[in-house]
Amino acid sequence: MSIKIEFSKSDTKLKGAIILTSFEDTGVALKTNQIDKEQKALINSAIDTDKGFQGKNGQVLRIATPSDQKISQIILLGLGKTETLTALQTENAGGKLFASIGKAGIEEATLITEKSKKLKAEALTAHLINGFKLRSYSFDIYKSKKDKKEQIPPFKKLKICAAHTANTKAAFEELEKVTQGTFFARDLVNTAPNDLYPESYAKRLHDELKPLGVEVEIFDDKKLEKLGMGGITAVGKGSEQKPRMVIMRWNGGSKKKDVQPIGFVGKGVTFDTGGISLKPGAGMDEMKMDMGGSAAVAGLMKTLALRKAKCNVVSIVGLAENMPSSNAYRPGDILKSYSGKTIEILNTDAEGRLVLADCLTYIQQHYNPSFVINLATLTGAMMVALGHEYCGTFVNNDSLWKQLEKSSATSGEKLWRMPLDDVWSKEVESVIADVQNLGKGRFGGACTAASFLEHFIEKETKWAHMDIAGTAWRKSDQPTVPKYGSGFGVRVLNDLVNKYYED
Repeated sequence: MSIKIEFSKSDTKLKGAIILTSFEDTGVALKTNQIDKEQKALINSAIDTDKGFQGKNGQVLRIATPSDQKISQIILLGLGKTETLTALQTENAGGKLFASIGKAGIEEATLITEKSKKLKAEALTAHLINGFKLRSYSFDIYKSKKDKKEQIPPFKKLKICAAHTANTKAAFEELEKVTQGTFFARDLVNTAPNDLYPESYAKRLHDELKPLGVEVEIFDDKKLEKLGMGGITAVGKGSEQKPRMVIMRWNGGSKKKDVQPIGFVGKGVTFDTGGISLKPGAGMDEMKMDMGGSAAVAGLMKTLALRKAKCNVVSIVGLAENMPSSNAYRPGDILKSYSGKTIEILNTDAEGRLVLADCLTYIQQHYNPSFVINLATLTGAMMVALGHEYCGTFVNNDSLWKQLEKSSATSGEKLWRMPLDDVWSKEVESVIADVQNLGKGRFGGACTAASFLEHFIEKETKWAHMDIAGTAWRKSDQPTVPKYGSGFGVRVLNDLVNKYYED
């Protein structure tokens, strides 16, 4: 159920549950004339009694009021220190607020905020609501409905009582467009693989994005084979669900013919068994998320369309299901990619790079983008290196990296630059073909995977490879990200486009 956000004027009469913000250094803002002396005394008494509540970021203190009061419950939300509070810290506090009250049987609440020394009141409120909404995400389409008597009522409405209502609402609505794209990406990652396979996935992208003004073109398996896309075709050979490639175009920028679009590519392996090089059974159910890169690209396209981004963007996702069968490709096979380069297969579980290779070549040859960024849940080695906190990012251009680094800091989606080196590039050169899909040893697997992709990047193309293996899927709740599909990539890439590539 989606939470309703409702805005009202600051003099609205309060009733039910109310939320007040509290700073670590200045305490609770009790200047509002909507809180009477008795309620202020109740708040001060609760704080004195609960020595643990100090207004630190994300702390929540719930205070019950006498039964004859119109205000039934007062909730204090700590925001930390007013001088150092950032937009991201505010969103995290909003997420922790939902985690505390979202399943407590409270159906509605009214939020009253104050400005900090670093953030204006409307910015603080907008980011706090956005963090609340980001954490409120739930994916329950597969759950049977319980008897209403057994259910704890879900949180339904957050009312905002703000002095600068119009400005606050406008600020939140811009943030919410990014959140909608993030939710779309999360939904895609969380969907069961018997429902999300190449054909159904392609249709879903068409149905979701075309009404928003995105041009969507779908290549089926016959078209892919005719074009000579040997990588994506091979990966999908073992499955009855045939591969697809989806091209998405957003034309919101200059109409001049010589203006280059910006480009994004996503790996969309809708389920990855490993193929003939079969994965261990434990944890294989999680391989439905191996299309996380394509989900991020789709979520980004939705966000750009919703906010009418003033830029021209082309995105390509390669969709395939990697299954073992009598038709599956094998270790020892030699494939011919769309670029014309031949690839020796050493392991069929190194399949994502084959899908990406064809998509990367196609986007460069047909659209000549000013840069290409690809996203993929590509290697377990990246998780070994950086865990679940950072996305390892390989970039062949320093200026592009600086832009990505700044957008990472703003969006909160953490990137860490990884090295590209001729040593790894030579490791994936094959003796009997042009390249091989694994390095020559077991070490540096994320680096050799990136170097494999680099073999399909033309010399003049600015390029970044984001290995989101550790960040696309979370096994525990984060302040603004419930466990499982995270939608990682939408926020950082939207910030990049917004800051640097719009007209």
